[in-house]
Amino acid sequence: MLNLDWSFYRWDVISSFVLKGLQFSLLLTVVATLGGVAFGTVLALMRLSGRRWLELPATIYVNGMRSIPLVMVILWFFLLVPFVIGRPIGAELSAIITFIAFEAAYFSEIVRAGIQSIPRGQVYAGQALGLTYGQNMRFVILPQAFRNMLPVFLTQTIILFQDTSLVYAIGAYDMLKGFEVAGKNYGRPIEAYLAAAVVYFAICYGLSALVKRLQTRIAIIR
Repeated sequence: MLNLDWSFYRWDVISSFVLKGLQFSLLLTVVATLGGVAFGTVLALMRLSGRRWLELPATIYVNGMRSIPLVMVILWFFLLVPFVIGRPIGAELSAIITFIAFEAAYFSEIVRAGIQSIPRGQVYAGQALGLTYGQNMRFVILPQAFRNMLPVFLTQTIILFQDTSLVYAIGAYDMLKGFEVAGKNYGRPIEAYLAAAVVYFAICYGLSALVKRLQTRIAIIR
């Protein structure tokens, strides 16, 4: 039997070690989601443009990113970019840029599928009103597509939050790192990792339940 001791988990320990890491994990999740959706939407529109000079590079980028493990992208960017520009950019900034670039490939596929799910009649209606391709996307297609995609967006965001623990590989101070430092300082690494697993589960399970409720409400609206 393991001799577990949870007495060292006091508020001062949590506020000093864990909350600092949680703040960065949440910041990384929010920034990577917003940046990934914006960049991913551009990639999706490029792939649906019908112009090969736009479609081909977007396809290569999306398929390439989706074929590489995230931890490898994190390590490559962290190690190679300072070599190219001649100075380090820091683990936190490196993680933010890497996550935006990586998640954009996944959000792109979500956006592309959402746009293609809109009935063609909506597209023809916009064209009949004299809207350009950009106006049709902006005022007719994308608002409907984003509403349909919202549950999938949120599900991908939950996965993104789980993946933030991978920045541990480059030494960024995320929530997992906070638990690890607390465990090392008090000589209780097993309790620290168990507590981290419980917190990750509680956050992700709670958010997943909210996504299911939202999905039900959107289905009713339809």
